[in-house]
Amino acid sequence: MSAVSALAGVQWRSVRLNRGTMVACVLAGWVLLFGFVRGHDTLSLASADVNGLHTRLNDLNASVGANRNSNPLFVYFFNEIQVGATHLVTAFQALLSQPANGRPLPLIGWLGVVAIATLLSWVFGNVKVALLALVGFLFIGLQGVWQPAMDTLALTIAAVFISLLIGIPLGIWAGLSDPFHRVLTPLLDFMQTMPTFVYLAPLTLLFLIGPATGLIATLIYALPPVIRITAHGIRTVPIGTLEASRSLGSTRSQALVKVMLPMARRTIVIGINQTIMAALSMVTIAALVAAPGLGQTVVQSLESQDVGTAFNAGLAIVIIAIVLDRVTTAASARADVNGRGRSGNVGRFRRAALIGGTVVTAVLVYLSYTYELAASFPDHLTIGSRRFGLDLGSSIIRASTSATNWAQRDLHSITDAIKNTVTYQGINPLQTLLDSSPWWLTFAAIVLLALIIGGVRAAAVAVLCLSLIIATGLWQDSMDTLAATLLATVLVMVLGVLVGVWMGRSKRADQVIRPLLDAAQVMPSFVYLVPFVALFAASRFTGVIAAVVYAAPVAIKIVADGIAGVSPTTVEAARAAGSNTWQIITKVQLPMSIRTLALATNQGLIYVLAMVVVAGLVGGGALGYDVVAGFSQSSLFGKGLAAGVAIVLLGILLDRITQAAARRADASTHTYR
Repeated sequence: MSAVSALAGVQWRSVRLNRGTMVACVLAGWVLLFGFVRGHDTLSLASADVNGLHTRLNDLNASVGANRNSNPLFVYFFNEIQVGATHLVTAFQALLSQPANGRPLPLIGWLGVVAIATLLSWVFGNVKVALLALVGFLFIGLQGVWQPAMDTLALTIAAVFISLLIGIPLGIWAGLSDPFHRVLTPLLDFMQTMPTFVYLAPLTLLFLIGPATGLIATLIYALPPVIRITAHGIRTVPIGTLEASRSLGSTRSQALVKVMLPMARRTIVIGINQTIMAALSMVTIAALVAAPGLGQTVVQSLESQDVGTAFNAGLAIVIIAIVLDRVTTAASARADVNGRGRSGNVGRFRRAALIGGTVVTAVLVYLSYTYELAASFPDHLTIGSRRFGLDLGSSIIRASTSATNWAQRDLHSITDAIKNTVTYQGINPLQTLLDSSPWWLTFAAIVLLALIIGGVRAAAVAVLCLSLIIATGLWQDSMDTLAATLLATVLVMVLGVLVGVWMGRSKRADQVIRPLLDAAQVMPSFVYLVPFVALFAASRFTGVIAAVVYAAPVAIKIVADGIAGVSPTTVEAARAAGSNTWQIITKVQLPMSIRTLALATNQGLIYVLAMVVVAGLVGGGALGYDVVAGFSQSSLFGKGLAAGVAIVLLGILLDRITQAAARRADASTHTYR
């Protein structure tokens, strides 16, 4: 057995070495030729310039605007969708955040919202989660951002409502029907691969800037998780259980309602959790198209580099995210317990307490509807002759602004050294190689690398995607975005391997670090920009480091799971043969986790690309800047739309190459084991 294992190791290393050698040869040839042809045929386009395609797209935008109220497609379809989406958002805003029915205040004031949030957290979760919701929502009020926070919550609830209304039935259908599942899966893959920015530009063309576009963009982004996870829950119901129900005379619909859905309940709740998190993340980004809420505060503050205000609003977004995540996570745990039949009927005490809590909540909702003090969050509290301020937001803004000023003043030498080292040693050389090489040289090098790493199909996808990127007229900006993405991904994988191996080999480390990673994944992408703008100001490096921090948690967890999944018997055999810890990691655990490492790279790339594009707001430039400029300047709308297409093409290119590499790695390890 040891001889077979040794031979397998030699063969596996031979395959890896051959590919590594070929990759090195392509890179060396690229760099060598670059020295002779640098600066020629770069297809450069200045940030304020447009080409023929962009002009035609501008004309299309103008034509759509001129004929929006006369073209039947818009009059009877797109405009109706826009009106319906706007009414839905407005209805939830009237309920929670904006004046309604001639009143100066919403139908449910702050006291009612806090009471409902606390009660629902208790019903679906437990007492600890209810206390978290109570403290969290009160803190948001004390921050002085209650109304924009409720706008964010209203838009999130509206998007989640529609997502679940559409997604759960589609997920059930995909779980029951293999043909429909096969048709739906590529579409869901495509929707989840696309960075969030990409949805915005084409949607503004169809639905204009406003809450409707924000809702529809959020819906598109939040829909795939609930469909995919619901289908998974239905498809993983044990066959034996279904056969038993059919043998007892159950029809297909009865088996679905009485067997499949109850057994998939916990999985479906997890899908709801993921949809809520995706919706909240997208709602903040949709502020770029005038979607209401805290996202607008963050965007405006980042543009003016007002870190204090951005931090205060970002903190409120994080609190909402944590509360929603904890409630749905606790709900999934409760569904799991109920599904296994451990909880039985609700105890008398809990039943009585829930009834009492419902009555108290109804009274508080009524008070919040009737009295201004319970409707509009107060900025002070008067007890006797003493007045106590309730505005923590100003203190938070001042403290974070002071901290930012201190960091930029006293840590200037350290932060500049880090920023300059990464910029001059990493970003600049890679960006120069990609965007200052002739387009045909970069094109050929990327296609060859795709062929070596992913195979013929990956190379074919590379040819198609790169050709279409050239057609967008944004080749150089695409290469700049690709450079930042590749560098950030390398850093992500360094962190992923170092921390992931540690977690995979140590249960104690996993127990300590994993909750921190879970919490980090709850935070919307916009929020990551705030602390790095405070430390490093607006720059390309800020976008890269924010992307690394945003993408690292998912890569670390995947690597940790792969390392932990290596057979303990294999590890013990290597240790018995005299291998030390370093040899076990490098010769056994990492090679046997190569499929997982490839998957971590794939997911890291997708997350990094999404964040690098968002970083266009804080000096990241390239395609992200083009998209944002397209929203703010009508003359650049076509360029922004083309930039969105280029981002999609980059995402497809990177995703297909890394997925093909993962499949090759999986086939190699299975062949040679």
